[in-house]
Parts: sequence; C-alpha cells; structure tokens
Amino acid sequence: MSDSYQTLISLLLPKGILEFFDIVNTVNSKDGLSIYLDEKNTAPEGYRLEDLKSKGFFAEIRVQDFPIRGKKAFLCIRRRRWEEKTSGDIISRDWKLVQSGTRMTREFAAFLKGVFG
Repeated sequence: MSDSYQTLISLLLPKGILEFFDIVNTVNSKDGLSIYLDEKNTAPEGYRLEDLKSKGFFAEIRVQDFPIRGKKAFLCIRRRRWEEKTSGDIISRDWKLVQSGTRMTREFAAFLKGVFG
C-alpha cells in the first residue's frame, strides 16, 4: 500500500485499526459504504504464532462509523481466532471496537453523545 493511500485510509478509519486489520473489500451501495476488515494473522500479546493454529474467524460484526462524504459508513469486521497447540484452548484478542449497548464504534458513539447529549 502506498504511503499516500495509507495516510488517507488511516484518516477515515478508527485510529490504529490498520495495525491489526487488513482491508479485504469495499462496497459502495445506496445503503452506504461498507468496509470489510479481516484481523491479521499475528499472534496476540503473550503468544507466539508458532504455538498457535489458525481456526479461521468469528462471525462478522457490522458496526456503524462516522459518515464519509455524506454516506453512512459501516465496518464489517471479522476477528481471528486461534487454537493453542498444547492446550487446545481457543485464543483471540479482546477488542473494544464497539461501544457497549450500540452497534457503533466507540469514537462515533462519543461524537453523537457530545452532539446530542
């Protein structure tokens, strides 16, 4: 990804998300812009990738983010899960992307709360 593209995309998405997720697709429809993100295959903190076996993804979640150019924006997120080879435990990162009680990103929910109280 070129530096200018990376800079532009990082301004449109929640801060730091591209560190852990890859954009795998975008769909621009009458309902809005959907950005599809898959978690990168990098080991969670405290684990080594060699000790884990990829077990695919959890079910996709769809959260609303800040509108982009007057269109609704949705992040369609697939979180990765791994199996620890020695114990068989399922491992995943603990993400706080979604504001509790909503289907919006924390940043967007905080913005709306500030605007509408």
